[in-house]
Amino acid sequence: MIGRIPITDISPVVDCGQWPAKAVAGETFQVSATVFREGHDSVAAGVVLTAPDGQRGRLRPMRELAPGTDRWGVDVSLPAEGDWLFRVEAWSDPIHTWLHDAEIKIPRGMDVDLMCEEGARLFERAAKAVRTADCANGTPKHGKDGNNGANGQKNNGNGESTCGHRAALLSVAATLRDENLDPRARLSIAQLPETAALLEAHPFRELVTRSKSHKIRVDRRRALYGSWYEFFPRSEGAIVSDQGISKSGNFQTAAKRLPAIAKMGFDVVYLPPVHPIGTTFRKGRNNTLSPEPDDPGSPWAIGSEDGGHDAVHPDLGTIEDFDEFVAHTRELGMEVALDLALQCSPDHPWVKEHPEWFTIRADGSIAYAENPPKKYQDIYPINFDKDPEGIYTEVRRVVRHWMDHGVRIFRVDNPHTKPVGFWERLLADIHTTDPDVIFLSEAFTRPAMLRTLAKIGFHQSYTYYTWKNSKHDVESYLAELSHETSAYLRPNLFVNTPDILHEFLQHGGIPAFKIRAVLAALTSPTWGVYSGYELGENIPVRPGSEEYLDSEKYQYKPRDWITAEREGRSLAPFITHLNLFRRAHPALQELRNLRFHRVDQPDIVCFSKRLPGAYDTATRRHGMGDVVLAVVNLDPHHTHEATVDLDLPALGLDWGAEFVVDDELSGESYRWRQSNYVRLDPHIQPAHILTVRAAPR
Repeated sequence: MIGRIPITDISPVVDCGQWPAKAVAGETFQVSATVFREGHDSVAAGVVLTAPDGQRGRLRPMRELAPGTDRWGVDVSLPAEGDWLFRVEAWSDPIHTWLHDAEIKIPRGMDVDLMCEEGARLFERAAKAVRTADCANGTPKHGKDGNNGANGQKNNGNGESTCGHRAALLSVAATLRDENLDPRARLSIAQLPETAALLEAHPFRELVTRSKSHKIRVDRRRALYGSWYEFFPRSEGAIVSDQGISKSGNFQTAAKRLPAIAKMGFDVVYLPPVHPIGTTFRKGRNNTLSPEPDDPGSPWAIGSEDGGHDAVHPDLGTIEDFDEFVAHTRELGMEVALDLALQCSPDHPWVKEHPEWFTIRADGSIAYAENPPKKYQDIYPINFDKDPEGIYTEVRRVVRHWMDHGVRIFRVDNPHTKPVGFWERLLADIHTTDPDVIFLSEAFTRPAMLRTLAKIGFHQSYTYYTWKNSKHDVESYLAELSHETSAYLRPNLFVNTPDILHEFLQHGGIPAFKIRAVLAALTSPTWGVYSGYELGENIPVRPGSEEYLDSEKYQYKPRDWITAEREGRSLAPFITHLNLFRRAHPALQELRNLRFHRVDQPDIVCFSKRLPGAYDTATRRHGMGDVVLAVVNLDPHHTHEATVDLDLPALGLDWGAEFVVDDELSGESYRWRQSNYVRLDPHIQPAHILTVRAAPR
């Protein structure tokens, strides 16, 4: 049943509260609700937060987000990890109702004494609600009308006690009754900002209505913010001779690559599967069915006589070598993310030990993986309906095995091909004992599945970003990720993967690589790069395909990083610049603050991210804070000119303000206003990456 003061459409709430909304410690997000009542009397609203330890916080006042919308909201930042609760409270605001009428009547000489007396009585009641007990110990006391005296605080942050608040409210009442004063002067004390601040600190509430509580799961910061780098350990230090004789790299040779990855500013090192690889139906170079003797096979064809998902490929070293690799990664300030691919080669121990876990075809053979017209003869998918408990127990054991070896991030391969309930159970199980463990969903699939996997517990999700390249697609999709789905889906914008080389990169040259990196790194708090991106690798296996020629999935691919950088052919300095810029600007480490601005040309987009500064109680505004503004040419082939029309309040500025922007890429500074001319040559500088500051007087 609806409450006395209706509270509807509460946000963030995921599927009517079936799953918790998501945040990370220190992240700013908005709690909002629609609040209204019958007639013309004023209403107000606030939020009460309950910490994971059960400690209830003070009432945080909400504000109507736009006049006449009945939509109320407040920005919230939760300081600690764990499962928090919030509820919205709404109430009738009799003082605001009185003030609205008094401001109309008293200046016109209508019912002056009566209006002043009614106001005085309301302020006396408000003072009475600030109970004497609060003056003694500052604890919140709730009366029958739901008034929350000091909101759990002994003072208001300026050293003024609740007793002082009570006296100030009584002083307003006395002034309203002072017939020696001009009526406008009597009214003016109720209109003072100081009086408004008093009532905000100690709202006088009638007909208090409370929503039910909703859960917010607060994760560690890496669940929201980070830069990922994917590479194959077997390629680092690999030897490929002209005679076609190959030798694998290993964890020790791969560890030599880690300092360069750290220098580029990456936070997470993502490894494809490191397990033994089967030989039956092993794929050769470029996905052929006839491998050469030295072809290593696909890392996703997991399992051989050397072991399965809990083993390390002998060519890479031992489990002790893996442990040293993980430790070295940590020493450099990064984390290891390990691929979790729940599938088997025909040689996996599970095939012999648990044949009931697989699908048997009419001819008696085990069904291999297919996504017609693609065929993966070297992989057997698991049938999760055959022995759900047995499969679940084994997968949980495998995950915890790698957790015991220092892995706290898992990138899950194709989770959309497994039952959603399986993932919900597994992620809840791991979260119960190890809430710091993060799971990334690699689900390039239908939106309903992608979104539901995020709702049921995956901390991050791959997205459709790779295929969003036009202005309309970029703006609409990134706006969706940063607002519509942001309560539960955290995007990880990979610019490429071993499976996906988009035609934009195939045909756009180095400008295309820069454009996609700028968009991913600056619009999302988490983005990712697959090794070779910094070299501009862009040759498909055939026209119209998104597969790489000589794909690293099927062969060793050693790269000469040092020569490429020395000859200026590497994008490593550009990527480093982006990652260090992200670290320096907290506005870029948030998801929900992305805002697009109008540009009068179809090939240029402009967006901003802002983390507001401290709140000024006098002006009732936040300071400008950290503001980053980007203008990007989406055409990698041609120069474009445009006029950018900025929403200045979204940048924390007044309409008509002049300000200075400093270009991170060129080092130049410009004096800008609301409308500004830009010209971007993709071969010289495809984007302006700007920080915003007040113009000197």
